Amino acid sequence: MSTKVTINRLATGVPGLDEVLGGGLPEFSFNLIAGPPGCGKTTLAHQMMFALATPERPALFFTVLGEPPLKMLRYQQQFDFFDSEAINHSIRYINLASDTLAGNLNEVLRRIVSEVETHSPALVFVDSFRSVVLASETQDNPNNNLPQFVQQLGMLMTTWQATTFLIGEYFTETDTNPIFTVADGLIWLRQSVQRNSMVRKMEIMKMRGQPTLPGLHTFRIATSGIKVFAPAAINPVEAPLEFPIKRLKMGVPQLDEMLGGGLPRGYSLLVAGPSGSGKSILAATFLAEGARNGETGVIAVFEQRPNHSQNATLAGLIQSGQVALVDSRRPDLSIDEIVQLLLSEINRLKATRVVIDSLSGFELALAPTFREDFRESLSRMVTALTSNGVSVLLTSELEDRYTDLRFSPYGTAFLTDAIIVQRYIEVQSRLLRIMAVVKVRASAHSDELRQYHIDDKGLHIGEMLPEQEGLLGGRPTRRLLSKDRE
Repeated sequence: MSTKVTINRLATGVPGLDEVLGGGLPEFSFNLIAGPPGCGKTTLAHQMMFALATPERPALFFTVLGEPPLKMLRYQQQFDFFDSEAINHSIRYINLASDTLAGNLNEVLRRIVSEVETHSPALVFVDSFRSVVLASETQDNPNNNLPQFVQQLGMLMTTWQATTFLIGEYFTETDTNPIFTVADGLIWLRQSVQRNSMVRKMEIMKMRGQPTLPGLHTFRIATSGIKVFAPAAINPVEAPLEFPIKRLKMGVPQLDEMLGGGLPRGYSLLVAGPSGSGKSILAATFLAEGARNGETGVIAVFEQRPNHSQNATLAGLIQSGQVALVDSRRPDLSIDEIVQLLLSEINRLKATRVVIDSLSGFELALAPTFREDFRESLSRMVTALTSNGVSVLLTSELEDRYTDLRFSPYGTAFLTDAIIVQRYIEVQSRLLRIMAVVKVRASAHSDELRQYHIDDKGLHIGEMLPEQEGLLGGRPTRRLLSKDRE
């Protein structure tokens, strides 16, 4: 007979937070929400309270020396999660300011106990608990015992089967406080301003009894409330390649030939080339070919939004709903946020083709703090997308040096399964475009240099470039495929 206790987990109502917590919030747990002023502690507490509180599971929200209830409600009602009908029914506010000002912790505890016994709440919030501590420290009262107060409060709340949240302003995790030891859960919020961007991050420093996701997780405060961008789930076991390999058509028959029959399904493809070489046109063609075959797609743009004057085909696909557009101009994006936006559209459309145009613009769209580990973050993004079964095409801007060949300015060529390089050559005082397939993992592919041109009907690939015509700054064309010098 099993004696194992099952802990019920509560859905917090905060998008992404349950995943970070490891499945939800343990019922009857004693939690601390901590961080500096303005980081979103009170908003997080309210969003969870309105999601969890019901007439059968009522909530008490104690306010102390911080904002009075009326002022707090004035601001919290601006969020979509706020429900005015719940006030004084499933949610009650109680002001402890007078008890806290007296500086007697025993009296504060007595008042909390009295209200809990009267209303029998399943959820208890104390904001700001830090104010209780500071008020007790300013009084010359030898009977105040903060560790004892915290332990008694935690024990009482557990006995009454209430899930409890203490909200406090703490600036560093190294603050010595007994609440850090007594608490079952410790949710730490951070924020920093970098240039014109505000970056907010959350860390689950402690949550007894469940496997939380480690590390810092970005979140955003919007009119809907807080949204946490948890890392996308990645299948730890890579699916074995199926033979014969199923391939996707690129929309350019000659390119399909060069790839060995098309792009293997589920692959990531890097298209690298200088400005004006046709990377975005090839990306749009890739999505259009998918639409012709009944496949939906998603494109994330970080430079110019597609319009009819630049790419009528892609703009038409977006307008018809066959392709979803992710076009965020925020100055404080994170990799995890972009991945969540993409996965949301992929799931909505059941898309099989994804385009990132371009990596150069993508890096600039990130908040400065996220650019420091761009290479690692990019690897995580590509893996997250391909593990969801989609085929990904990424474009990358390259400086055409005319004397050597590079695949990516980030040293990320190894992250992708296939690479196509576009570039210019000078022949008889004219700039010609050439293309080569550099890599297709586990598949034979052409090693030819092919000339191509672009007109109003798209991209067209010609025959292999004759060697006697392929001079590059006085060097023969075989120099084009020299070792990648990233």
